[in-house]
Amino acid sequence: MKIKKGDKVVVITGRSKGATGEVLSVSRESSRVTVSGANKVTKHVKPTRTGAGGIEQREAPLHVSNVMLADPKDGKPTRVGVKTLDDGRKVRFAKRSGEVIDR
Repeated sequence: MKIKKGDKVVVITGRSKGATGEVLSVSRESSRVTVSGANKVTKHVKPTRTGAGGIEQREAPLHVSNVMLADPKDGKPTRVGVKTLDDGRKVRFAKRSGEVIDR
C-alpha cells in the first residue's frame, strides 16, 4: 500500500468526495484508511464509569481505492511512484509533479 499514516490525502469518491485530510490509521488486512474530517458517521455510545454516553460523530474507515495522495506542490490528487535515490534509499514521489514525498 502506498498510503501511510500521516499522509495528506484527498477523497475521490463517495459521500465525502473532495474532502482533504490526514490519514489517522491504516489497516493493511482490510485495505482501509481512516481520514480526519472525512466519512463522518453518527455513533451511539453507552455510558461507562469513566465517561458519559451520548451521540458522537466519528470518522469511519474508507477503502484505500477511494483516496489519493495530495500532491505536495498544489494539493491536487496524484498517483504515487517509488524510485531509488543515488544513495540507495527508496522514496515515494508524486507522479503529477515529480516531488519527493518521503524525506
